Amino acid sequence: MRQLFVWIFRLNGWKIEGALPEGVKRAVIIAAPHTTNWDFVYALAAFYQLKTPLRFLAKKELFWWPFKLILESIGGIAVKRNKKTKLVDDIVTLFEQNEDLMLLIPAEGTRSWVTKWKTGFYHVALNAKVPVLLGYLDYEKKTAGFGPLLYMTGNPVTDANTIKDFYRHIKGKYPKDFNLEGLDLG
Repeated sequence: MRQLFVWIFRLNGWKIEGALPEGVKRAVIIAAPHTTNWDFVYALAAFYQLKTPLRFLAKKELFWWPFKLILESIGGIAVKRNKKTKLVDDIVTLFEQNEDLMLLIPAEGTRSWVTKWKTGFYHVALNAKVPVLLGYLDYEKKTAGFGPLLYMTGNPVTDANTIKDFYRHIKGKYPKDFNLEGLDLG
């Protein structure tokens, strides 16, 4: 499966720009913009090429047999999106129990245009005291890469503006479905 993702990545002319910050073993990685199912394939392919173990959040509806076995084997964590759960607390505990954990979160929550991003990534980073790494797929340039490693300050306006400033020039597959202004951490 991993080799298939890498093959598709390379066949379609994608490249990796930059590298993961050296020495960082734990982080919440934002996956943005998230406008197509291909984001999943290209993001995983990039991490496989960087030889970085990765965990990721995905909607529970994808975790049915036989896909459940595949998704869990490549790092998937099922998320119930339609109910209030203690997901943030569960993920903070996961960070507390693991010295090495890179967790990819599609912060928009879906591939479609949203009025408001999910803010769980922010609360996980603050509560687990781990940095946020700004991951991206730029379809215009066909590059997968990473922006700065950020430690959230606890000031929601400042933190949101820093993140928005980075993503402002990144082009998703369907730019009309990326609402950067939907990022409100307050």
